[in-house]
Amino acid sequence: QVQLVESGGGLVQAGESLRLSCAASGSIFRLNTMGWYRQAPGKQRELVAVITSGGRIDYADSVKGRVTISRDNVKNTVYLQMNSLKPEDTAVYYCNAELKVPGMAVAYNYWGQGTQVTVSS
Repeated sequence: QVQLVESGGGLVQAGESLRLSCAASGSIFRLNTMGWYRQAPGKQRELVAVITSGGRIDYADSVKGRVTISRDNVKNTVYLQMNSLKPEDTAVYYCNAELKVPGMAVAYNYWGQGTQVTVSS
């Protein structure tokens, strides 16, 4: 059984910073791309940032320059450092990982339970 457990969300004021963490655990054969998505009330879930196992990174235009994604391949953990937060960053942030479990021929996407980030003005 694979689990993605997020932590680090909370309530901050505009301009402040937060660091989200997501640890993947369980029976993992190979961990491919990891990333963060967010969903604000009444909106669709959207990409924030992704990082491949080789370290290639993509950011949403709305967060470029304010957000840094990184990963620790030993700990199977992905991080999201968010600076200069804005009220429009308020959302539930979800961790995503594409991974392969032992015995399976293909990789599947897994999601964390989400962590709330609220930015007050």
